[in-house]
Amino acid sequence: MHRAASPRSYLMCPPTHFEVTYSINPWMDPAKPVDVPLAVAQWEILRDRYVALGHTVSFLSPRPGLPDMVFAANGATVVDGRVLGARFAHGQRTEEAGAHLAWFRAHGFADVREPLHVNEGEGDFAVTASYILAGRGFRCVPLAHDEAQEFFGRPVIGLDLVDPRFYHLDTALCVLDDAADEVMYFPEAFSPGSRSVLARLFPDALLADAGDAAALGLNAVSDGLHVLLPQAAVGLFGPLRDRGFEPIGVDLGELLKGGGSVKCCTQELRV
Repeated sequence: MHRAASPRSYLMCPPTHFEVTYSINPWMDPAKPVDVPLAVAQWEILRDRYVALGHTVSFLSPRPGLPDMVFAANGATVVDGRVLGARFAHGQRTEEAGAHLAWFRAHGFADVREPLHVNEGEGDFAVTASYILAGRGFRCVPLAHDEAQEFFGRPVIGLDLVDPRFYHLDTALCVLDDAADEVMYFPEAFSPGSRSVLARLFPDALLADAGDAAALGLNAVSDGLHVLLPQAAVGLFGPLRDRGFEPIGVDLGELLKGGGSVKCCTQELRV
């Protein structure tokens, strides 16, 4: 299959103040020290990869006391230039929402909405050609799905997450080709009903096994050709190549201590 990359615009936030001093997901253990210089170096490699591939990267300034700001995907969802902000489920991250909204307003985004209901941006919203897939069960609430559908004017498909390791949709599902409704996902992260919905909507999806899912291999970013994903998810490289994609392994091991990897660090600005 012929694949073609399309240029993307991303928003990222350096892990200048990254640390793990609390636990709001199973990956976080405050007893495990974080090597901040290593986290910054790993993040910079990801940033440089995007630039080398021809993508545009904008930057959100990190703020002291907000260690999870590096996971910029959680701060908003942008579709057709319209911005739906985040409302975080945990108090430790509440102030991040305002920082994201301020950035969008300062950078010329005219249609910016502060949400009424809890959603954590692209953590739980994944955009395909036909749908917005929306996770729920640990963070995003069902009313946020209705809010997103009304705001974006696109059908929102609710999916129930049942494994706390995969607390956000972007830890269990990745959009590989947003022009062709092509995804990869880990079935066991979802309820039986949601698995049936995914199988019906995406019958040719790439299915990840438990080992690659546990390496956060689904927390990946695709430009339609190149798929940047955790390098430890070795079982996904061959199947991606078989489908015409070019997988690029990235080591974000320090940031994994906070429960995030490639996609968590990358918010897409769909303008």
